[in-house]
Amino acid sequence: QAVPAGSHVRLNLQTGEREAKLPESENGKGEMREERRRKRCSDVDVDSNSFTSQELKKALAKMKENEKAERKVSKESSLFLKQCTAHGYKHPVRKKFRPIEQLKEEFEKLNVKMETDYEIMVKLIRRFNSSASTLDEKVAALYDLEYYVHQV
Repeated sequence: QAVPAGSHVRLNLQTGEREAKLPESENGKGEMREERRRKRCSDVDVDSNSFTSQELKKALAKMKENEKAERKVSKESSLFLKQCTAHGYKHPVRKKFRPIEQLKEEFEKLNVKMETDYEIMVKLIRRFNSSASTLDEKVAALYDLEYYVHQV
């Protein structure tokens, strides 16, 4: 489950459950949402029960400006990437990462077999379904499979 930013999270070792606690403000109540809402609407009186049309227009204009700015940055970055690609430059993030096929080839050269989680899960299912496997091997396969399935 998603937890709001700033929450305190811990693992209860007795029950095995993860617990989250919202940070408390000075008066002892968790008011993170209210504070964030006030920051977003700093030009608008959010404590009143009704808003004037001027306040609503001002807030809407501010939202539209933010959206336009975000679109402009997105268009500029995609244009920059296209230009870089056209000139043979690679994106800095792409320089750091390589395709899985290339990594597998390099590991094979080092005599190290790299398996994806999917390949490992298929192997564990086969081991569990195999009639040649002992009860202990099947139990071990289920425990290992539980670990990989839990990640998904």
